[in-house]
Amino acid sequence: MNPRGRPTLYRPDYPDLARRLCVLGGTNEELATFFEVSRSTIDEWLRVHPEFAEAVRKGRDMIDMVVADKLLTRALGYTQEGKKYVLHRGEEKELRHVVHHPPDVRACIFWLRNRRRKHWLERAQTPDASELTFAELEEASERARLMHEQR
Repeated sequence: MNPRGRPTLYRPDYPDLARRLCVLGGTNEELATFFEVSRSTIDEWLRVHPEFAEAVRKGRDMIDMVVADKLLTRALGYTQEGKKYVLHRGEEKELRHVVHHPPDVRACIFWLRNRRRKHWLERAQTPDASELTFAELEEASERARLMHEQR
């Protein structure tokens, strides 16, 4: 590197530490805090030290894959099997315990909006594109209330 100026704080063991921190979800700001440097120093290390940048990328990719897998599992639903222990007539009995977790609609929406953005992102409708105005909706609501009161 450049022999002039302040010596670098970068050390050869930093890529492994950075990868480990990124597997835990570490951001660039958290890397800066951990290594006791500024955020701009982390940006510089990412630019200048390919082994550091690769370690950060691999750590983030690893945890992203784990989280994506868990999100997909939750979106599709899953069955969890285990054991349950009960006391029956003074004796401990082991029972098979199965819990089914149905698909989670919010996880499905989140997955689709991020993976198939073009087709699943909500788009706000302009007033011209919607069929009813706010005043028309209020009027219809009032009519429905009055009809309900008449019954």
